[in-house]
Amino acid sequence: MKVLMLAIVILFPTLVWANTLEGIRVWPSPDETRVVIDLKSKADFSYFSLSGPSRIVVDLNNTALNTTLPLNVTDSPVLSKVRKSSPPKKGTYRLVFELKQALTPQLFTLNPTPGGQYGHRLVIDLPHGKATQAKPTAVANSKTAVSRDASQLRGTADIVVAIDAGHGGEDPGSIGPTKKYEKHVTLSVSKKLAAQIDAIPGMKAVLTRRGDYFVNLNKRSDIARKNKAHLLVSIHADAFRTPQPRGASVFVLNTRRANTEIARWVENHEQQSELLGGAGEALAKNSNDKNVSQTLLDLQFSHSQKEGYKVATKILKEMGKVAHLHKKEPVNASLAVLKSPDIPSVLVETGFISNPGEERLLTTRSHQDKLARALATALVQYFEANPPEGTLFANKGQQRKHTVKRGESLSVIAQQYGSSVSSIKSANKLKSNGLAVGQVLIIPGNSAPVKVSSKVNTVETKVVTHTVAKGEYLGKIASKYKVSVADIKRENNLKSDTLRLGQKLKVSVSLKDLPVRKHTVKRGEFLGKIASRYDVTIQSIREANKLRSDQLAVGQVLIIPNR
Repeated sequence: MKVLMLAIVILFPTLVWANTLEGIRVWPSPDETRVVIDLKSKADFSYFSLSGPSRIVVDLNNTALNTTLPLNVTDSPVLSKVRKSSPPKKGTYRLVFELKQALTPQLFTLNPTPGGQYGHRLVIDLPHGKATQAKPTAVANSKTAVSRDASQLRGTADIVVAIDAGHGGEDPGSIGPTKKYEKHVTLSVSKKLAAQIDAIPGMKAVLTRRGDYFVNLNKRSDIARKNKAHLLVSIHADAFRTPQPRGASVFVLNTRRANTEIARWVENHEQQSELLGGAGEALAKNSNDKNVSQTLLDLQFSHSQKEGYKVATKILKEMGKVAHLHKKEPVNASLAVLKSPDIPSVLVETGFISNPGEERLLTTRSHQDKLARALATALVQYFEANPPEGTLFANKGQQRKHTVKRGESLSVIAQQYGSSVSSIKSANKLKSNGLAVGQVLIIPGNSAPVKVSSKVNTVETKVVTHTVAKGEYLGKIASKYKVSVADIKRENNLKSDTLRLGQKLKVSVSLKDLPVRKHTVKRGEFLGKIASRYDVTIQSIREANKLRSDQLAVGQVLIIPNR
């Protein structure tokens, strides 16, 4: 029996341990680097930190290795390498994370995802460090200090909309029947919405994430607050255990969650000061009367709830024109991303990705464009009816004066005020477009409704599959698709730069950077068939090839546009 057991240990060492380390993935984001350790079963772990140099040591009990180490990290500001080290005892696997600076990590486990994309995981979040922020100055008379910049005083400030693309990185969100991820849908729709908003004079979009990485739920509202957002819109895609449910919904903060949050903020004096300005700082330091704080915070929550409901109603009205609605009225919910008492917030479920039909729609560029336009139209309608003080929207229709600065032109000034070059020239009796620095212009009022463009260029990406050919290497492939080597390695979980002939790589590439495609017309082919094959429109092929008719000749070479 002893001989048999020894043979098993020698031939099948991983069978002895209860767990197996199957892979390590690194997800850098602007605020933190997330390291994900994939395991066969739930992690039994302990950890400690070392200095000189800075390191984090993680011990995985009863675990064997089934991946390649060391792992060199090139795109994180805090992590340089993951390697193994001598374990403290037999059956323990020791990982060492070499850091570029001292930090306090957060470690937690995650269970397998319902769609089977990920199994058991140990997650290590490494913060990049916090920028120091000036604290609000206490005001002696306890009046709320209002911070105004020059644009607010002139009445030309932008309305800031924070757009939160749900999930991301290690968190795929819901997964559709054909394995489409919610995180990709939310980012694409969010970028399109941001482009629509940025194209409107007097409005500006702020994205909580711009790539495929995870942002902590608390940080999402913090990003909105730091950018002084007037509204937070969180984009998601719904799912259910059966494929039948479909349609869009909009969620707003319910009263129960609001009351819970008010109680928490009343106890947190530092966060009170962020929300209530100078008055909050003074109350936090000089008053033991929680009723005053509770009243002020309750007023802010009530305002945010009421405004969030108004926004949600307009969103449902516009989305109902381009998509089926699952709920025709705003739904009250207790969701973390809706918890900011000072910023009206809504969560938009764009459809059910678990429904096969809606999964196809949600991953189609044309439908995403329609959703983005509908959302932008609803937001414009809301802010036209409820313009924040000091913004360009609040001063629509009023005549203003503008002092020309160096580098400004009539077109730039017209864009800033949502006016036109001809109307400014007419109001100032200008005979030419020439301007002088210091010249004072009258900007005529414009009370016309703001229009959302149906043609906004957005940065769209597409995942392509590249088959490694003879003589190709990562740098050459990255150059071809205008992406970085690090992006390709992260997307394909590559541990080294070595490639094999015929290996298939996934590459997320901007549509405008895709290599030009050409198609030679074969017998029996027509424009509709070719357009369907490449997932583009007939009109786009006509325009790319300057075709005057739909007649094609066998052997004719067509340029196939990327969208």
